Amino acid sequence: MTWWDKATHADRRPLLLARNRIIAALRAWFAAEGFVEVDPAYVVASPGNEAHLHALETAVTDDTLTTRRRYLHTSPEFAMKKLLAAGEERIFSFARVWRDREGGPRHAAEFTMLEWYRADEGYETLMEDCATILRIAAEAAGVTEFRHRDLSCDPFAPLRRTSVGTEFARHGIDLLATLPGGAPDTAALAAQLPAAGIPTASDDSWSDLFSRALTGLVEPALGPGPVILDAYPAPEAALARRQPADPRLAERFELFACGVELANAFGELTDPAEQRARFEADMDLKERLYGTRYPLDEDFLAALAHMPPASGCALGFDRLVMLATHAPRVADVMWTPPA
Repeated sequence: MTWWDKATHADRRPLLLARNRIIAALRAWFAAEGFVEVDPAYVVASPGNEAHLHALETAVTDDTLTTRRRYLHTSPEFAMKKLLAAGEERIFSFARVWRDREGGPRHAAEFTMLEWYRADEGYETLMEDCATILRIAAEAAGVTEFRHRDLSCDPFAPLRRTSVGTEFARHGIDLLATLPGGAPDTAALAAQLPAAGIPTASDDSWSDLFSRALTGLVEPALGPGPVILDAYPAPEAALARRQPADPRLAERFELFACGVELANAFGELTDPAEQRARFEADMDLKERLYGTRYPLDEDFLAALAHMPPASGCALGFDRLVMLATHAPRVADVMWTPPA
């Protein structure tokens, strides 16, 4: 059956109406908190510069018949940070975003990102925001628990906060020892993983090994949550500032509920030179792995010099609705699922 079959739509409609109620409730909360809703452009000169994110490419021809390569953005982040540089202080957006090479129950090539920023506020405040958003979504959906597959969690419970290093240590891995001076030591990490049951290969990078252990060991052991996984290694936080107390770590956390990654948050990096260096390193890696690279957004790098200290969070809105309505797939809570 297609999603537009009347019987299929009748089954899906309660979930879609719950989606609308959650959007309305969150818009009301953001407005009450003094946020302004913004609507970033979707067609951009650079879709982002993370090595493992893949964008959808297009072309734009102007009135002089000059054609330029453009992309559908993978996040509204660059545009929203430019608005912070322009003087906005609290902003949010329900932005449609696109990411290629994604699929499955929790992924879609086109989805909705709820993203918000607070100027001159620490990233710990975003943890409080996340707890509030879970509660609002549950209330709007009329549920007392979130569910996904065989896991359930209480969206009204206080968030459990733990660090990436602590969770690696539970599996016998001393992660910080593999970051002497902040530089990743691939051999040091590779030496610890086989005992924890994580395979390694001779051509693995430190990032490869970290990701394999994170998804294979750490994330499955976090429990139903909700939980904040905080203090990511700086090499795994391309747009986050380093922690003042330990520059090997970054001001980055992720929110998990029912085993699903819901949100990714940063204390934002505002140093244009360091950001450029990180982007160029990621694009070198992307070219080596995938044979392509994306241009840098020079306008964004220029804006960073004028951006105030800020924190920002990106939350997969379709995933949030999926958990709140107990739907098995994100496609079930999209009014018209992507083709």
